[in-house]
Amino acid sequence: MKILLSGTGGAAGWPVDGCPCASCARLPQDRRRRPFELLVDDTARFPFTGGGAIGGGLGLVAADGAAVLCLPPGREAPSDGPARYDVVVLDLLDRPQRLGELRRAGLADDRTAVVAAWLDHRIRSEEELARRLRLWGAVAVPDGTVLGSGGTVRETPPRRALLLGGSRSGKSAEAELRLAAEPYVTYVATGGDGAADGEWAARVRAHRERRPAHWDTAETTDLTGVIAAARTPLLIDGLGTWLAAVFDEHGAWDGDRTPVARRCAELVEAWRGTPVPLVAVSDEVGMGVVPATSAGRAFRDALGRLNERLAAESEYVALVVAGRPLEL
Repeated sequence: MKILLSGTGGAAGWPVDGCPCASCARLPQDRRRRPFELLVDDTARFPFTGGGAIGGGLGLVAADGAAVLCLPPGREAPSDGPARYDVVVLDLLDRPQRLGELRRAGLADDRTAVVAAWLDHRIRSEEELARRLRLWGAVAVPDGTVLGSGGTVRETPPRRALLLGGSRSGKSAEAELRLAAEPYVTYVATGGDGAADGEWAARVRAHRERRPAHWDTAETTDLTGVIAAARTPLLIDGLGTWLAAVFDEHGAWDGDRTPVARRCAELVEAWRGTPVPLVAVSDEVGMGVVPATSAGRAFRDALGRLNERLAAESEYVALVVAGRPLEL
């Protein structure tokens, strides 16, 4: 099967003519992307028709038996297709978790070539696009590229990633982004459901709605136990709420804080020995004012020390500011 990608951009291309946004303004003219256009074996143009077409034209089984699937924005994989696709071309700026869903269903695997298309100013730059695609095991190619059916080489993700940031910095969204294309993820929520606090409950609900539907969720403060038992990637959000709960559990705000230190040490040990990829979100507490109370200072100091110890045991650490990860 030979696939010609004449255009890889969105419906209006990238940059969009006359658009004043930063994404369109910074894209070099020699890297312009034309609206999406794909041709298979010099004869079958997307959307596909005729013999071999499947899913209302979203997929095609070529003469050599290889299968290609194209998923534009808002479209889902057809139910009448093959058990596995050799090439998947999809809009990863719309809902990257669709790739995780395809992998979970076995429709895409390590032999599948995954190519991002319908690219446009929804992402701020080609560099940011490349960063995300490395996380997801996909590639973007220039207009005019001819593809075969060989698999996309997936980089091995860092075993442990720690994302720090202030309030509303985008650290949770960045953590979810890192694992968006994984077929199996457990989201570990360390805070309660906020049933007694309407504002907090709304925050929890927004996080749930943003997460991929195929992810599992565990609400617990037993991080050591969860990490030890894990067999698939974990996203822990977040360490600040976990530590506050530990202070509560041991009455440590105004009492003995030795149990808190012990729980932190156990977490660091579990983090060091994890058998699965971990992504954890934590609050950066070193940039604010000194807390006015002894309890507040104790919490700040404990979380700062925990962040430092986990960072020392992590392959990837970043400070997220205004939605931008700054690798440390």
